[in-house]
Amino acid sequence: MQQNSNKAKLLLLFALLLSLLMAQTIYSAQAANTMTSIGSESGILRLHIRANSDSERDQAVKMQVKEALLPYFEAAESLEDAKTFLLNNGDAIQQICERTLLDSGVDYGVYLQLGTESFPDRVYQDRLFPAGEYDALVVVLGEGGGQNWWCVLFPPLCIVTPDGETADIEELEFESDIAAWFKELIARWFK
Repeated sequence: MQQNSNKAKLLLLFALLLSLLMAQTIYSAQAANTMTSIGSESGILRLHIRANSDSERDQAVKMQVKEALLPYFEAAESLEDAKTFLLNNGDAIQQICERTLLDSGVDYGVYLQLGTESFPDRVYQDRLFPAGEYDALVVVLGEGGGQNWWCVLFPPLCIVTPDGETADIEELEFESDIAAWFKELIARWFK
C-alpha cells in the first residue's frame, strides 16, 4: 500500500514539474517579448570594476569601491555629461578609489581607464544590452585578476535593492511564486 502511495506521489510530482516547466517557458517567452534590446551604439556608459583577486577580502574591497563611486554619477543627464564629469574629475575619482583602498586596509593601487570595452550580454531591468563594444570607465584594482563587477552608469541602471544597496541584476535572486510553492510542496511530501 505504501509503495502505491509513493508511486502516486511521484506521478503527481512529475505532472507538477512538467506544468511548472511549461509555465516557466511561457513566462520566459512573454518576458522576452517585452524586453527592449539596446545596441552597443553610442549613448551608453558602462562601469567595469576588476577586483585584485578572487579572495573574499579583495571581492569585498571591489564592492566598497563600487559603493564609493556610484553616487557621483547620479546627476548625469546625458552621456556627454557623464563623460565630461569623468574627464574633468579623473583625479578626484582616482583619489576616491585610493582612499577606499586605504580605508579597507589594502596596499595595492588602482588604475582608471576611460575607453571602449567588450562586454557580454547583460539584462538590466527590462533592457537587454547585447554583447559588444561599449564606452566604459574601467577600474582595475591591484592586479585586476579577480571577478568583475559591472553596470550601466548612463543611463543609470545600477540596480538599487530595497535596503538602498546597489547590486548587479545578475547577483539578484529571483524566484517565481510557482517555484516557491513547488519547493514547499516537495519538502512537505518527502519529509
